[in-house]
Amino acid sequence: MQAVFDLQAFRPVVNLSNPTVTNISFTLYAVLGVNEKTQILTTFLWLRLFWHHEFLVWDPDKCDGVSRISLPVNKLWSPDIIIYEFVDDDVSQACPYVYVNHTGHIRWDRMLRLVSACNLEIFSFPFDVQNCTFTFGSYMHTILDVRVSPALTFKEMSGNSKRYLEASGEWELVDILGETSILQFGIDEWDIITFWVVIKRRPVLYVVNLLIPSSFLMLIDILSFYLPPHSVDRASFKMTLILGYTVFLLIMNDLLPSTANGTPIIGIYFSVCLALMVISLLETVIITNVLHNNSMKYQEVPRWVRLVVLKHIANLICYRWQEEPQPPSVTAGKTSEVPGPLTQSESRISAENPISNEGTAAMAELQQICHHLSELRAHLSSMQKESELQEQWCHVGYVLDFLLFRIYLLLISCYALVIITMWCIWINPV
Repeated sequence: MQAVFDLQAFRPVVNLSNPTVTNISFTLYAVLGVNEKTQILTTFLWLRLFWHHEFLVWDPDKCDGVSRISLPVNKLWSPDIIIYEFVDDDVSQACPYVYVNHTGHIRWDRMLRLVSACNLEIFSFPFDVQNCTFTFGSYMHTILDVRVSPALTFKEMSGNSKRYLEASGEWELVDILGETSILQFGIDEWDIITFWVVIKRRPVLYVVNLLIPSSFLMLIDILSFYLPPHSVDRASFKMTLILGYTVFLLIMNDLLPSTANGTPIIGIYFSVCLALMVISLLETVIITNVLHNNSMKYQEVPRWVRLVVLKHIANLICYRWQEEPQPPSVTAGKTSEVPGPLTQSESRISAENPISNEGTAAMAELQQICHHLSELRAHLSSMQKESELQEQWCHVGYVLDFLLFRIYLLLISCYALVIITMWCIWINPV
């Protein structure tokens, strides 16, 4: 046995022209972390290597029926199999022993904490599917010295990994694919096995914490259009809603992945939702200006506004209002005849007749009463005209409010339909 240990530095073949065949299989036990910013995937593998040692062959009948022994791995030659995507120090727990069969076949089981580079695509987050590559091959020995091949079929490795990864945190294993190929660099060639590990994120956490609250806030913003704009400060309500949505985005920012080469669509979704809220606030400002600013100036509604807004647009959006019965208008033409001033002869007659003097005094009082009634009539006429102007501007504001609300609702519906369709395609790929 010591003679075999002394040959540790040499490849264990009788004829050095024969390559050593190394069989590789692994089981993906856990996905420890995915760092989108640094494009690093951290996994935990159960790795198993097989190779043949031509100097460790014995007859079990001559060795008391011993057909398998364990030996220190540092006493034997082992293939220098590495993973080309490895980007960190190997801090895995070492397995110091290997099993050696009487036929010379060696099995080395080891646990591997693999920190590998992976091109992570986060555009479809949280419904993203990642495809990471594990490339196994010899670091030093070319194809003339070491050949590599899978110890199990790729389907068997995928099935074994799914059994252990089925209830493992945020990620779900979709499949493990692979192929053997030859890596050529200059005049040298290396035998390699490439595995494609396809994992899918479980989106329930992000749907509950991100999408549902955001959808509720957008629903409240839509329902705020049903607040009467002339009696409720709708703008203050919408500004409070925008402030709450901004605070929500700041709190949830830690859950969103970030990379230098792309932005997830959920980030675009939040930005567009915030922009739609700002557009909704702008619409409220316009309607408030129409209802209050123009009506307080008591300006006539322009003819083109009545034609375009109150007629065509109102018919287009099916807006109807009930006209209240108008009280009979007070016209200035129907004025009572007010007694004029007394003539000189009437004054002389009234001076001679005391009864006539009393009638003259009553006539003066009636004249004063009629003057006050005329002023009251003019004031009521002015108030009625102002009320009519305010009502016309209110109709203009309501028609524009209904029109902008329907346009806003159409934009949100189209946007939501596009987002839901894209996410449904990502959840259930063909």
